[in-house]
Amino acid sequence: MFAWALTFLVIALIAAFLGFGGIAGTAIGIAKLIFVIALVLFAVSLVYGLISGRRPPTV
Repeated sequence: MFAWALTFLVIALIAAFLGFGGIAGTAIGIAKLIFVIALVLFAVSLVYGLISGRRPPTV
């Protein structure tokens, strides 16, 4: 998911460099949204992993 955020950030930077302000603003907004969603999902999975208390298998 972070790769998608990075992709939209690169698109926004290229669009801004070429002078497409509207497209750049939209791409930055999408990149921010995807980044926040990815952080929230990471935090939820981290808390779930700590609460469940499962240990990795020992081989």
